[in-house]
Amino acid sequence: MKEGKCIVLSAPSGSGKTTIAKFLLNKPELNLMFSISATSRAPRSNETHGEDYYFLSKSSFENKIKNKEFVEYEEVYPGSFYGTLLSELDDIWSKGKHVIFDIDVVGGLNIKSLFPEKTCTIFIMPPSLELLENRLRNRKTESDKHINMRLKKAKQEMSSYKEFEHIVINDDLELAQYKIYQLVASFLQP
Repeated sequence: MKEGKCIVLSAPSGSGKTTIAKFLLNKPELNLMFSISATSRAPRSNETHGEDYYFLSKSSFENKIKNKEFVEYEEVYPGSFYGTLLSELDDIWSKGKHVIFDIDVVGGLNIKSLFPEKTCTIFIMPPSLELLENRLRNRKTESDKHINMRLKKAKQEMSSYKEFEHIVINDDLELAQYKIYQLVASFLQP
């Protein structure tokens, strides 16, 4: 199997990484395909299995861990596992594509450690925690308890930004998309 390259977009929840990943996926010249993560959390009302995530029961997720079916995984929130299935990477690379990850900080750094020469890591920094909180609340998809959990995790994740090759502040979405497009296009050049 010929391995393509890996583009890792990491950011605290609500920082715009999914929006930016979708923007990059709509650029055919980049030859990217999205790595769908597996998770043990329940789907939100607007999410579809096999499109947004592979939604697995906690026991199914744990069985896949035991069977070494993940490239990387982590218990991101208590009882909520997230991970990248080996089969997902095999499928994308077999199609001659490069992989783009919309992934948490630990997962992104794990991908970099597994494929150091083939991975570009980009940390998308929110302009402020206050704005991040507003974005999360405006989604209206989670309880106050879950939002507070995400904000606590965001503070931890933001302290890891220096471990990434590139940091882009998303205070202007179009500008952030342009900067990230330039970084990715440059990295993917043969």
